[in-house]
Amino acid sequence: MKPQRRLRLGMVGGGEGAFIGAVHRLAARMDDRYELVAGAFSSSLENCQRTGAALWLDPARCYASYQKMAAQEAAREDGIDVVAIVTPNFLHAPVATAFLQAGIHVICDKPLCLNAQQASQLAAVVKQSQCQFILTHNYSAYPLIREARQRVLSGELGEIRFVEVEYLQDWMSELVEQTDNKQASWRGEPAKAGAGCIGDVGTHAWQLASFVSGMLPQSLSAELATVVAGRALDDDVRVTLRYANGARGRLWASQVASGHENSLRLRIYGSEASLEFQQENPNQLWIRPRNAPAYCLTRGSGVLSDEVRTMGRVPAGHPEGYLEGFGQIYREAADQIWAAIDGQPFSGSLLPGIDDGVAGMKFIDAVRHSSAADGKWVDFSAA
Repeated sequence: MKPQRRLRLGMVGGGEGAFIGAVHRLAARMDDRYELVAGAFSSSLENCQRTGAALWLDPARCYASYQKMAAQEAAREDGIDVVAIVTPNFLHAPVATAFLQAGIHVICDKPLCLNAQQASQLAAVVKQSQCQFILTHNYSAYPLIREARQRVLSGELGEIRFVEVEYLQDWMSELVEQTDNKQASWRGEPAKAGAGCIGDVGTHAWQLASFVSGMLPQSLSAELATVVAGRALDDDVRVTLRYANGARGRLWASQVASGHENSLRLRIYGSEASLEFQQENPNQLWIRPRNAPAYCLTRGSGVLSDEVRTMGRVPAGHPEGYLEGFGQIYREAADQIWAAIDGQPFSGSLLPGIDDGVAGMKFIDAVRHSSAADGKWVDFSAA
């Protein structure tokens, strides 16, 4: 059924100089399912008003604080249906709580919040509110990642034996947080970021491996490192994983790996075949059977599932990736939110939600506990 109108979207964060806010706005417009009508874009009222004016918003709906925005939008007959939270990490939980308690659905950037305790508290608020909560792990919405997941869960790879994932960058190889780089400045502050590399890109690697393999580890051993002198948070993390079925895994995330831009790579090995996906070549998925030649799937491959084929926005052979992944998250979130507004059941969602966010924060805490104990194996279920 076609929705009766676009969803009314609000945004907290994403003012002048911010990167991720513009990404979310592009994603929301990609399938024409949302209309941005309100925002608390910055703690600076002047920045907020300038951002709102640049986006052609009613000045009366450009708010000085997220608290005021949540209260006033909830009271309006034409108030927002959903809010996008694109702030630094320390604000995710309080902002989400304010809007959930006002009965407004939430789309939140990752990671979920600052720690596992805060995550559990937020999960209780989500449950009580009965609102939809979507976490934007956009890589899980790439078409060929969805195809990889289906092939793993269908048993095509056989019994899973090894899971290898890495996310490598080099943009923090110097103390960029002490420059005027706005993206780096708050990421260098423990009170605002909560975690360093492990939260920023490590959680992406963690979520992708879990999403495609369909498995969470039983235990892990980890080493967090701060390579650049003077940095307050970790910039490199290495984790060894053990799974219930006997499979083993490794995760490496780094923001000081020279020569790497956004090198997110996933490899899963089974008893019958393996697969490999590299984010910087997002329109290719390699399958390597044990007793047959390797082959490469693309978005134009006729053997892709029907669901995956319908995810493309441009003809095969035209690259899709980062922005379209966010767009797919927003497209599926619109379906889920409209079902909730209409009081209709909704099943089969592959969107990351509050449970994924809680698991990600427990992962960070487990990594920290293990690293502090010189790599001691930590029971993940007890993290």
